[in-house]
Amino acid sequence: MAASRKVASKLTKSRDTQPAQPAQPPVRTTSGRQRRPTKKENYCVSESQHVTHRQENKEKKLEKQKKKALKAAYQAEPDDFKQEPSELHSDIDREEETMFSDHNMPSKLSQPKPKVLTFSAGKIPPTLHNASATCKATTTDCDSESQPEAQVDHTDEGDNNDITEELSPIKKKIDGSRQRMKASDFNDISKEILVMATSIFRCLIVTQAPFPDNVAVETKLAKTAWHEACQIKGINIKLTPSGVKMLLTRTSQVRGELKTKMHSLTASFFGFRTSNSNSVIRQNRDLAESLKDGSVFAFKSSLLGLIGLGVKEGNYKTELLQLGINVMWFANQHDEGVVYHEYFNPMPIEVIALVLTTIECCIDEWLQGLKEDVKFTSATYGTVYHGHFGSLQRFDERTAPYRLLERIRTNLHDTARFHAGVDTLTISSSASRISDAVFEDAIREYQLEEQDDAEPSEL
Repeated sequence: MAASRKVASKLTKSRDTQPAQPAQPPVRTTSGRQRRPTKKENYCVSESQHVTHRQENKEKKLEKQKKKALKAAYQAEPDDFKQEPSELHSDIDREEETMFSDHNMPSKLSQPKPKVLTFSAGKIPPTLHNASATCKATTTDCDSESQPEAQVDHTDEGDNNDITEELSPIKKKIDGSRQRMKASDFNDISKEILVMATSIFRCLIVTQAPFPDNVAVETKLAKTAWHEACQIKGINIKLTPSGVKMLLTRTSQVRGELKTKMHSLTASFFGFRTSNSNSVIRQNRDLAESLKDGSVFAFKSSLLGLIGLGVKEGNYKTELLQLGINVMWFANQHDEGVVYHEYFNPMPIEVIALVLTTIECCIDEWLQGLKEDVKFTSATYGTVYHGHFGSLQRFDERTAPYRLLERIRTNLHDTARFHAGVDTLTISSSASRISDAVFEDAIREYQLEEQDDAEPSEL
C-alpha cells in the first residue's frame, strides 16, 4: 500500500521546467550585415537541441513507466485506493466528467418553471426537461442502476411467462476504451437468444438477401431473426444497437465461410492443378476462361465436353451446386438447413445464385494459371450475384409451363436432406400417418372377437 501511494505521489508531481533563456540578438558586422554562424557555433546549437530532445524523451519514458507501475499496483490491490487514480483515466473519461461543467444551470429566479439538467451517458449534451419529468427519469435511472445487468420484468397479466430483458451494456477497459462485443459479455438468457438469432439471421441472409442493397435491409432481417428467436424461447428480450451490430457482422462472415468451403471443391471438381509448369499454367488459364464463357460451369459436368460443339443441356444441374449446398447447410442432422428447413424448402433462388457466384469467384482465382486469392466482397461480386439471380428468374419465366426450375429447387432440397441423414419432409409426414383402412380392420377384428365370446355363453 505504501509503495502504491509512493508511485501515485511521484506521478502527480509536476515536472521541473527550466526558465527559458532570452534570445540573443544576431551579431552583425561593421557593414551592418548579419554575420553567419561558424561551424563550431552550428555544432553547439545542434548538440544543445539533441540534448533537449533526449531529455524530453527520457522524461516521457519515465512518466510512462510510472503510469504503468501505478496501473499494475491498482490492478493488483484496488482496495488500497479510495478511488481509481485520475492518472489512469483516458481522455474520453475526462471529457465525460467535465462535459456538464461548461453549461449554466438556470435558477428558480431566472426561470418561471424550474428546470434541471438530466444525466446522459452519451457525448451529446442533454436537453432541459421539467422538474417533474426529471424526477421521474432520475428515479427510474436510480432503480435501474441497482438492478443487475440484464433487466427482467415479469408480467402478472394472465398466465403468460413473458420476460422483457435488455442486453448487457458494452464493457470498458480500465483505460476507458471500449471492448469489442462478444457473446460471453451477455448473461445466460441473452446468450441463448443471441446464438439462436445468429443462426436464424444467417439463414435469412442467404435465402433473402445474400448481397443486401443497404444496411436497412440487413437491419430488418436482424430484427426479424431476433423476434423469431424470442418467440421460440418464449421470452421477450429488447434488441439493442450493439446486438444489431453483432448480427450484421454475420453477413460477410457467412459469405466468406461459403467461399472457404468451395475452394477445394471447385479445384478438384473441374481439375485445376497447382504447378509451375508452363503447360499446366496454360491449361488452368484456358479451363478457367472456357468455364466462365456463358456460365458453362452451371451446366451438368457430364455434358461439358459437348458444350464446345454447340450442345447446351443440363442447365443449373451441375453436381458442384449440390455439393456446395450439402457442405454448407446440410452437413449433418443438426446443421442450419435441417433445423431451419422452412427457409430452404424448396431451395430458394437466392441460395442457388449465391452458390453459383461463389463458384465463379473460385474459378476467377485460376484465371492467371496460378491460384491467387480473390476477395469475395460485395463491391466486386454483388453485380455478379444479381446477374445469376436475373438469369434464374428468366429461366423460370421461359420454362414456367414445365416447372423446370421448381423441380430443380425441390430436388436440391431433398437431395441435401438425404445427404444430412434425414428423410425428406413428405416421406416423414406420410410414414407417421395411419390410413383409414387400418381402422376398418380393427373394427372387424373387434366384431369377430365378440362373436367368438358369445357362442360359448349360449351353449
